[in-house]
Parts: sequence; C-alpha cells; structure tokens
Amino acid sequence: MKEIMFATAMLALCAASAHAQDAKPDNEMSFNAAVSSDYRYRGISQTRLKPALQGGTDYVNNPSGLYVGAWASTIKWTKDAGGDGNVELDIYGGKRGQVTADVSYDVGVLTYVYANNGLKHVPGFANADTTEVYGQLGYGPATVKYSHSVTNLFGYVDSKNSGYLDFSANFPACQGYTVNLHAGHQKVSHNRIANYTDWKVGITKDLGFASLQLAAVGTNGSKIAYASPANGKFLGKNALQLTLSKTF
Repeated sequence: MKEIMFATAMLALCAASAHAQDAKPDNEMSFNAAVSSDYRYRGISQTRLKPALQGGTDYVNNPSGLYVGAWASTIKWTKDAGGDGNVELDIYGGKRGQVTADVSYDVGVLTYVYANNGLKHVPGFANADTTEVYGQLGYGPATVKYSHSVTNLFGYVDSKNSGYLDFSANFPACQGYTVNLHAGHQKVSHNRIANYTDWKVGITKDLGFASLQLAAVGTNGSKIAYASPANGKFLGKNALQLTLSKTF
C-alpha cells in the first residue's frame, strides 16, 4: 500500500529522538478536546461520514497506576438506526504498569453510554449501551489489545461475548511528526455478517498549540451490514480523516 510505503520512508528519513522523562506527580488530571472530519471507531463512521466534536478528561494516580476517565463525541448512528440521541459518552477505569522494564500492561473496563437511544424498541436492534473489559500489552511503540463485550455490542441482538483485537504502533519521527499504524479485527457474536477487519495509516504533527493528524482509514466490512440507514452510504469505506486535537 502507498500509505505504508510513505510511513516507512518517513521512518527511514527521521530517527526518533530520546527525551528524558521528568518525574511525574503522584496525581494527574488532564483534559482533551478535538474536532474530526469523521468520527471513525474501529474503522466504522459513527457520524454518517460527517464531522464530530469530541472531548474528555482523565485522572491517574501514578504510584498505583490506577486511572479513571470520561470521553464524549457527537454521533449520528443511533438516530439514523431509528432510535434517538446524538452523543456517545465513554466511562472507563483501569490499571496500567510494567510487567518488565520493556513490557507494559493496561487492564480495565469501558462502558459506552448512548443516553435514551431507544434502540431496544426498534425491531432488529438491542440497547446500544455496551460494556467491555480489555487487556493490553505494550513493547516500545507497539501495543496489542483485546476488548471483550460483557453485554450486547452496539445494538446487535444476542451479541454478548463479542471481541475486538487491535494491533497499533506509534513511531516518533523528526520535527514533531509521529507515524501512526493500526490494524484490528471485530468479531460480533451470532452476527457473522458484521465481522470485519479495519486499518489505519496516519501522520500526526505536533503544532505546539495542538496536534494535527491526517490518516487513511478503511475496512473490509459488509456494505450491507454497515450501510447508513439514512442514505445507504457505506460507513466503513476507505477515506482520509483529518483531526485537530489538544490535551491540556
């Protein structure tokens, strides 16, 4: 793929710089905000291929590695599916730390809340609210993560125990650039047509006041399972995504 060749070229041209880590305080709280040309989650557009506003907050206790956080985004899919609501709220908590000096871990629980989505009253759908448990291992810039649903998954009927496997890597490059690579596979229990693989290749630039990411994203998902009920467009199509974000 041309995107992967470009990412490889960036890495060859720009060696990552080592930065000394400052001592961290025991307790940290941060906030984040973003605007994106399309909110893609696991490769599928949540906003009918339209822009989204996003933001969240995180708290971490560094000595223990315990953390909690919340994040929200505008969405369109629950209303397009015949329900209601235009906001997704994610609430999560977990623990991260080191297995060895080189290997990190992160385990936790994440609940996706779609307030008053009403999809359980729509034929062919279950309640959109979803809870997953997850575990992640990291080595250098690369991570592998598995998420397992303990409820129905995003409105799919009889989809408890669905799973998502995620491979990601973020390579620092020169002049404030980072190369972003991702591949994932979603399995939806008892809904075989909804299984698919997604991918992402991107470049993030630290602008100082914010970060700008340009990414190529796509899936091999079913054009039937992931067609927008509003206009019939395929929500997992290959596309470019532009995101401006800020953490403070």
